[in-house]
Amino acid sequence: MDSAAKGLTLHSHTGVAYRFDPGALCLELLTTGGPGPYRRYEVLHAPVDVATWVERSRLEPTPVLEVSEAEVAALRGLRDALFRVVDAHTRGEPHPPRDLEILNAAAARPALAPAIAPDGSRQWAGTPTGTQLAATVARDAVELLTGPFAHRIRTCAAEDCHLIYVDTSRPGRRRWCSMEHCGNRHKVRALRARHTEEG
Repeated sequence: MDSAAKGLTLHSHTGVAYRFDPGALCLELLTTGGPGPYRRYEVLHAPVDVATWVERSRLEPTPVLEVSEAEVAALRGLRDALFRVVDAHTRGEPHPPRDLEILNAAAARPALAPAIAPDGSRQWAGTPTGTQLAATVARDAVELLTGPFAHRIRTCAAEDCHLIYVDTSRPGRRRWCSMEHCGNRHKVRALRARHTEEG
């Protein structure tokens, strides 16, 4: 997992912006849409959409990718498979075999390769492709799901929020996707409930 977290800026259904750090590159991809009911949140329609997501991701530096339409579709397929695998994982259920095949196949391909630029800064070797990006995301997922934080992958505790994150906090008690969004909504509801009881 790349630790150079930028955090994502998401928007609630009311349009309020808030910060969300899912703690892993692979979980950042899950904010772009998903299978079934999450299809309505789809943002990866074209190569430019992949570039926009990569710019917001924790990949440092931001790779300048050459992405084909077929690679956009493959990235969506990987994301949907990853969504089902992670969802099953958080429920303590077996990983769906077909989705694991998709994930493992993507992870087996060449990933983005880091290199040192002439000025000593970090860069990506060659001209990175959408397939290499998918491999990088898939390998990150393998590391997360088989690593020391595998038991810390959670879904936000808010009933109407389905964002998935890895709790990297020391005490391991994170309940919300974002304290400034779902955490704050919970505090406001609890406060209102207390006032109603007292009134």
